[in-house]
Amino acid sequence: MSQKKIPSYENLGVSSQKEDVHSALKNIDKGLFPSAFCKIIEDIALDNEFCSILHADGAGTKSTLAYMMYQETKDLSYFKGIVQDSVIMNLDDIICVGKPTSILLSNTIGRNKKIISGEIIAKIIQSYEEYVKKLRDHGIPIYTGGGETADVGDLVRTLIVDSTLITRMKRKDVINPKTIREGDVIVGLSSFGKTSYENIEYNSGIGSNGLTLARHGLLNHKYYEKYPECFAPEIDKEFVFFGKHDLNDKVPDTPLSVGEALLSPTRTFAPILMEIFKEDYRKIHAIFHNTGGGQTKCLKFGHEIHYIKDNLFPIPPLFSMIQESSKTPWDEMYRVFNMGNLLEIICTKEYAKNIIIPMARKFSVDARIIGRLEKSNVQNENQLTITSTVGKFKY
Repeated sequence: MSQKKIPSYENLGVSSQKEDVHSALKNIDKGLFPSAFCKIIEDIALDNEFCSILHADGAGTKSTLAYMMYQETKDLSYFKGIVQDSVIMNLDDIICVGKPTSILLSNTIGRNKKIISGEIIAKIIQSYEEYVKKLRDHGIPIYTGGGETADVGDLVRTLIVDSTLITRMKRKDVINPKTIREGDVIVGLSSFGKTSYENIEYNSGIGSNGLTLARHGLLNHKYYEKYPECFAPEIDKEFVFFGKHDLNDKVPDTPLSVGEALLSPTRTFAPILMEIFKEDYRKIHAIFHNTGGGQTKCLKFGHEIHYIKDNLFPIPPLFSMIQESSKTPWDEMYRVFNMGNLLEIICTKEYAKNIIIPMARKFSVDARIIGRLEKSNVQNENQLTITSTVGKFKY
């Protein structure tokens, strides 16, 4: 009897590292601060004291999950969360480079009109306005500036929800990862649980990366017949919804169903960072938003740095459930998902203990020193070692 194959992220038509994309971009101008987390360009107002950041991202395949849950329940509120995902995948990236002044947001929605109704589109557009106002209430200077809704049923099977943000900041305030050094510590901010500024009972911590693997690796094959519009027909049938669970199964040790956990909106850390930016934040040498690449995101920054993570948060229940259902190797799990630690701040130990950790806890966000930086023993390469309860992994 042959052993069932365990699909990789690539088998599902996606890549955690996007090697081909980075290869295509290797000769493109890297901007004013080539080492920065986001590309930083000349100021749009031509002020040499300032710079500008233009950033685009979205909710990814999470929008398909919102569609599935809506079909199961007829509850439009599931589309609210993917609006937050689309905004935060941009906002928390740009805030990794420092304190923004005023942020302008535009959205782009692509839909298959035959299955995504005007009622759904109205909910999404309304949710943008509501969520942006909520962010302003938490001290984030963000405003909407219109958008585009396109009927592209020939290209899109269900729904795409993307956003673009533009902001300015003073060049002297830019956080540039070229300043990271041996002896710095890594502060992790948790992506799961309950914060003082989230209007949900519990966040699973999933964010908006790895949802293709999470969706197919968790949900059982009955959804193959039920929702053929929710996957690419090019994917091998055995890799489509190959997991064990229904959308309404409970995630252990949480109040959430599988569907609710997968749709937990990406947590923003902007309210915390905006408070930290009121302090002298020059002792912050880098901030990483652990989106594409998960826990290996840090490898893209610094020179001959060995990142050592040996005090990570306990693995949140949803990630354990994904791994158990999909049989994805643990080293791949850390490469694809944030594993409960969505934001990392590289700084001095004193700044971590005196400023960052107390500030995060003020917002009911768990924070801790999860590791440290040493010199890499491989010439011209960064290294990462993760020591966890499920093994030791080197990247």
